[in-house]
Amino acid sequence: MTCHQSDPNFLMNFRIPSYILVPESSKGETNHDAPSCPVLVFINSKSGGQLGGELFKTYCTLLNEKQVFDLGEEAPDKVLRRIYANFENFKLQDDQFAMKTMEKLKLIVAGGDGTAGWLLGVVCDLKLSHPPPIATVPLGTGNNLPFAFGWGKKNPGTDQHAVESFLKQVMEAKEMKIDNWHILMRMKIPKDGSCDPIAPLELPHSLHAFHRVSEGDKLNMDGCHTFRGGFWNYFSMGMDAQISYAFHSERKMHPEKFKNQLVNQSTYAKLGCTQGWFMASLFHPPSRNIAHMLKVKIMTAHDHGRWQDLHIPSSIRSIVCLNLPSFSGGLNPWGMPNGKRHHEKRLTPPFVDDGLLEIVGFRDAWHGLALLAPNGHGRRLGQAHRIRFEFHKGAADHTYMRIDGEPWKQPLPVDDDTVVVEISHLGQVNMLATHDCRSKSVHEASTTHHDDGEEEDDSEEEDSTAEEFRKFGAADTFKIPDEVDLSHIS
Repeated sequence: MTCHQSDPNFLMNFRIPSYILVPESSKGETNHDAPSCPVLVFINSKSGGQLGGELFKTYCTLLNEKQVFDLGEEAPDKVLRRIYANFENFKLQDDQFAMKTMEKLKLIVAGGDGTAGWLLGVVCDLKLSHPPPIATVPLGTGNNLPFAFGWGKKNPGTDQHAVESFLKQVMEAKEMKIDNWHILMRMKIPKDGSCDPIAPLELPHSLHAFHRVSEGDKLNMDGCHTFRGGFWNYFSMGMDAQISYAFHSERKMHPEKFKNQLVNQSTYAKLGCTQGWFMASLFHPPSRNIAHMLKVKIMTAHDHGRWQDLHIPSSIRSIVCLNLPSFSGGLNPWGMPNGKRHHEKRLTPPFVDDGLLEIVGFRDAWHGLALLAPNGHGRRLGQAHRIRFEFHKGAADHTYMRIDGEPWKQPLPVDDDTVVVEISHLGQVNMLATHDCRSKSVHEASTTHHDDGEEEDDSEEEDSTAEEFRKFGAADTFKIPDEVDLSHIS
């Protein structure tokens, strides 16, 4: 992809004039058309070792430095609040250049999955009539979000050629809607200790979204702690989240050892060994099994608003609720169901905008390695548009959970038999994707799935209203000034 480099005007397709980005600016004097692909670039300069900082410098050199933001210096909610307030002012001034720029605006976010989820949550909170679609640059360890939409999973190049090539892909990308999911956790206030999530040394971006609700929130209940948040890729609990927690804790304590993507992935695998998950039946008691800790209920379109019990085999030690076909560095735990058995169980291929989560279970780390084999997959447990986890009283004093790559240790009150985690469909957000990406939409007429041969048989083993979910939570500090009505921007 070098043809664009001979065109000196190529970067003008992406540049945004400074007057649009600076508060209280007057209508600009522009003698040319609005950029065809204006972008705002958000970069976590601490991601990818030194790559984040280098990528930030390159984008600042190639574009207007005022349209490139370091997430370590300024949160995305503050940036978007300022710029969309500017757009409102320009609309009052009948600035057609600014309005066309807003209509064509795209966002680029470079960082790990947690960073990408942070920006997605902020955009979701904005509730604009034309929310900008988002492209994700792989700059983490797992990079599941970028990989799912065709942007790759290896850390990117940071020189001019690599950035221009990525910008060309952004210009040519298609837009896809993906489901986002609301997660609620409620438990009685414990007699002793705290039940706040325990992060690896510091709170990840996605856990800023998973916060305790205020007393004035409609979801609040007297005598209970209620937490809420959301995710786009997956929520998991058990073995995989515990390994991830150990990895993140080690990386936070010794960041100098985690500057290479291959080393990071190797360390991740070693932790699975040292924690005994390859010999789980010997090293881990039955209390670590999902079925021992909790009961799982699901609701589908066929259940007419009634919860149904989901059978969890006694050997399952990790459960994943998956929205995108990318997990643990690009693996696909659901695979492609086929055959009569899957038809009878009403299992479908995984679409990213069908309002369904795929529920997959794993027995141990060896079972997880099955994903590396052709047609390998986890234990398909079901699909649902609502999922409810009800913990058994006193079954465990803690568990491990993970949202979109960010893990935490979750204390559980041992005297409470009402600890509940509930996942519900919230809405959709716009993503940018390459035309050959692995994520599929139910609305793509060309989307067809062919069986790649018979897969492993799974039979060898044993109301909340929309108003309640009005705010996704990732931008708790986000507040548009009262005098600015963003609903008028269209």
